[in-house]
Amino acid sequence: MEDVKILSQALSYIMEFHGKTVVIKYGGNAMKDEETREKVIRDIALLKYVGMLPVVVHGGGPAINEMLYKLDKKPEFKMGNRVTDRETIDIVEMVLGGKVNKEIVSLLNKNGTRAVGITGKDSNMIMAEKKYINIDGEKIDIGYVGQVQKIDTEIIENLLEAGIIPVIAPLGTDKDGNTYNINADYVAGEIASALKAAKLILMTDIDGIYRDINDKDTLIHEIGMEEVGKLTEDGIICGGMIPKVESSVSALKNGVEKVHILNGQKEHSILMELFTKDGIGTMIMADYREY
Repeated sequence: MEDVKILSQALSYIMEFHGKTVVIKYGGNAMKDEETREKVIRDIALLKYVGMLPVVVHGGGPAINEMLYKLDKKPEFKMGNRVTDRETIDIVEMVLGGKVNKEIVSLLNKNGTRAVGITGKDSNMIMAEKKYINIDGEKIDIGYVGQVQKIDTEIIENLLEAGIIPVIAPLGTDKDGNTYNINADYVAGEIASALKAAKLILMTDIDGIYRDINDKDTLIHEIGMEEVGKLTEDGIICGGMIPKVESSVSALKNGVEKVHILNGQKEHSILMELFTKDGIGTMIMADYREY
């Protein structure tokens, strides 16, 4: 009977989101463990089968690091950004656009959906520009690391219209044909904005946003983007959560209806967040008011 109640509750959400676009940023430890990876992919396939239009944007940092070590090249980071010289960007493109991308595509196809893997370089989908970081007032060049300049959604929309799930590696190109590695959270947010997606889902390795990261009882289930900004200013939101929050706020300002940050390692976290009343992670809304 409990299962029936859950299914009945899910029906209203399935009806609400039928035919709606959902952009999912897939990354973190949910990609590393084979069993977890299989379950996440099955849940994404289920979204397609109940009538939603999933778009997958993936990361792949651990796989990149693994390949760099195999090639006797030590990964280097500055302020959370991968320092990416000419040799490294070639390795990044090989791993993200090849190995990781095609593994996700293969798993989706195995679970009865049709998926096609692309990178932001295909059809100039993601036009990028070089990103610099600022350290003690000094502008630092970290190589082929980019930020999104423009998104052309034509190729994504064509795939969706054909009933195909786009699986996108976060690589972009500039007018001179240079390749740039771009943070997958930002790419997912920009793509969700360009598609006017109903939802943006950002998968991470913790349950969501906490008022106190050391107190698991302080998980925030619903919050407005203004309060998120205040939590960032106060230093409560920090580290790897900052790109997710910045991406979330930008997406909401550009027409995305809701953003969900959730733990990709938890079983069926996507389904629990989308199809149950209480959810399992943090939902950010543009105009949330707590009553």
